[in-house]
Amino acid sequence: MFLPYFLLTLLGNRYTIVMNLYIFLGKDVSVKNPYMEDFSHANLCLRPKVCRYRKGMVIKTIMAVTITDVANEAGVSKSTVSKVINHWTTISPETVARVNAAIEKLHYTPNSRAVSFARQTTKNIVYLTDLTKDAAYQNPHMFDIMCGVYRELARTDYSLTLVDISTDNIENIVRSHSADGLIIHGSAINPEIAALIVDANFPHIIIGHPGFDSRLCWVDTNHALAGEYAARHMIACGYTDVCFIGGRKTGYISSQRQKGFVAGMLGYGYRIPQRRVLTGNTSRADGCEAARSLLAGDDLPQAIICENNTLALGVVKAVQEHSLRIPEDIALLTFDVYPYSSIIDPRLTIVDINVYDMGVQAGAMILRKLENPNLLIQSYTTLPVILQGESTRPL
Repeated sequence: MFLPYFLLTLLGNRYTIVMNLYIFLGKDVSVKNPYMEDFSHANLCLRPKVCRYRKGMVIKTIMAVTITDVANEAGVSKSTVSKVINHWTTISPETVARVNAAIEKLHYTPNSRAVSFARQTTKNIVYLTDLTKDAAYQNPHMFDIMCGVYRELARTDYSLTLVDISTDNIENIVRSHSADGLIIHGSAINPEIAALIVDANFPHIIIGHPGFDSRLCWVDTNHALAGEYAARHMIACGYTDVCFIGGRKTGYISSQRQKGFVAGMLGYGYRIPQRRVLTGNTSRADGCEAARSLLAGDDLPQAIICENNTLALGVVKAVQEHSLRIPEDIALLTFDVYPYSSIIDPRLTIVDINVYDMGVQAGAMILRKLENPNLLIQSYTTLPVILQGESTRPL
């Protein structure tokens, strides 16, 4: 008769499973421990150790592989193993290879918290944007960008935390170092926040050009180039008398798209008169009012370019009020695919940017900044594309 039992104890950083089997028959017994089958699901690195104390009693112990084990296997010190794990550049390639071989042989996994502590990191990236009510309606690209950032960080051991944009929140993060880096939506940046980040030399990426000169690091699409794409499409369709409806002149994106469009048309030999450029607020009502003023007289343009979908919604309403047809009587082109773009009738021709890809690029850039905090990144990373709809056609 015998009595088996298991005892699981936690000793420091070691997981030890002890199985004792008492045999009263006076024979040696081979014991198969079911816990030794596969520990991969627990993400533990384990090594078996068998000790025979006396006939009739077998103890099998399984312990976590430690940095000492790796050091002994590689024939180096524990500090050398630690430096290899933390990617010190002062260790010779031969030693690095030997340590990595030992790590692979023993299936050693460094304690992530210990590594983060040694590197003085949090393994946390904070994404700052406007989280007030209706913010997603005003800025529908925000979530797609964030998904792109997450996809890139998911390849690493960094986590992504969503935080409402405010000077106090940024100041707390920078001073407490509660995150390794910041990703900030460009619509939420201002000179005060810029100065705080730059002065602290805190790793960051702004998604979108901040709209003012600074030492901030940012990624963006080339909005002036998007305006040129719009001009190229107009010319390809045969439209030479084109009106541009945009946001305020102080708005960076709108002004860049307008400049690109005007310059693009001029490049083809067509000067856009000032009366064909209307600027103001960017609501649906503003778009409708601007279009009404254009359609009230006899001098109708061949086509209208709207700086965003919201303005385009207003233009469609005004065109319908005047019993005109799109594109038969007047063509329409806009920028950016919004969630409601697909329900606008007719389906709009759009100069679009891949904002998801911009998020991926921002994620990659913040990882580069963490490696080199002094790196200055100011880059146009995503090219615009024309999505042909039903609102333009060759004349």
